[in-house]
Amino acid sequence: MATLSEPAAGTQLTPPAHRGIVRLTRDGFGDMTGRWRLVRYIVAADLKRMHADTALGQLWWLLDPILQMLVYYFLFAVIFQRKTPDFLLFLFAAILPWKWFTTTVNNAMNSIVVRQGLIRQVQFPKIVLPAAATVAETFSFAIGLIALAFLFVPYHERLSIWVLAIPLIAVVQLTFSLAVAIILAAANAFYRDVANVMGHLLRLLFYISPALYALWEVPNEGLRTIMLLNPFTVLLTAYRTVTWGTETVHHGTRPDFLALGIWMVISMVLVVVAVAIFKRVEPTFARIL
Repeated sequence: MATLSEPAAGTQLTPPAHRGIVRLTRDGFGDMTGRWRLVRYIVAADLKRMHADTALGQLWWLLDPILQMLVYYFLFAVIFQRKTPDFLLFLFAAILPWKWFTTTVNNAMNSIVVRQGLIRQVQFPKIVLPAAATVAETFSFAIGLIALAFLFVPYHERLSIWVLAIPLIAVVQLTFSLAVAIILAAANAFYRDVANVMGHLLRLLFYISPALYALWEVPNEGLRTIMLLNPFTVLLTAYRTVTWGTETVHHGTRPDFLALGIWMVISMVLVVVAVAIFKRVEPTFARIL
């Protein structure tokens, strides 16, 4: 535990409340990058803890999104007789990144609360906790891509060079997820109702995002335009475009890089704001937990 308690040289762990947003943001990013060894330690512990008590262990990283996909496939393709071609790939291209986001949000949101005993006893930059939770779930997403690779075996005609754009799309999602993770971790430390509310909001966000359907299937053009304000309309459509294709292109093709670029800029701004807010309230965690 010595690693936790050793402050970095010249670093003040609890910035005074009068520091401006620039100083707070710089301190926050300094904590995350300067304490990379601590982040790696927490990530390794989280990865080891996940599914540790299950018989299949780490295989659940592959099985979870596959089983979720099969449930939706049975509901829509078998019961409702949906005729979307290569529907398994259509579903999985969106369900895998959505699962990455929801698990990141849930784990990061509780990262401060579940370690309240440690926070009371040891001084360390608390922002590394939601950051580490975000990084840990990124590894889970990377493993889930193995299942996506196997899914291309029966649907090899959908495979194209554009599948290599998945990491670029993932960077946009990672940046947005980090902002959400940091701000919710701070909010949940003060108000435990946040976790309950987010459960319902995430469920709503899933259904208003094109995960079980495609954006072009939304009949109202005005509604489609409004849906573009949802980051997961852009992200899930991009994943599906490079893996499954579009209504007219029956293989992976070029995603909307302009829309992805816009959301990347927005996400970077959100990260700055989230880090500044987190650093502003961080000194109070030990008192309120």
